[in-house]
Amino acid sequence: QVHLVESGGGVVQPGGSLTLSCAASGFTDFTFSDYAMNWYRQAPGRQREFVAAITRAGDNSIYGDSVKGRFTISRDNAKNEMYLQMNSLKLEETGVYYCNAVRNSRESWGQGTQVTVSS
Repeated sequence: QVHLVESGGGVVQPGGSLTLSCAASGFTDFTFSDYAMNWYRQAPGRQREFVAAITRAGDNSIYGDSVKGRFTISRDNAKNEMYLQMNSLKLEETGVYYCNAVRNSRESWGQGTQVTVSS
């Protein structure tokens, strides 16, 4: 199973920016580039929400409606890492951000990194 570790969370003011990273390891039969990657988030008291997804080659991405135009997902397959650049952050975007790896309907999740947007 793929091991995922998120980092880069912290406290930021509304309108500020953060970049999250997701480091992947533990590959056996496949490599990082064999996995589609996603970011999700979960606000306190709410269900986990899709944020963004990127294809295996990193040549296409999709975003949740609430983050379009403000967040950018990317990946570096040579480094086994994925990123989420978040701009113009809003108070309601406080929560735990998770990275997710998918291959043939099998998923792995990281433990998450806390993002707090507060004035």
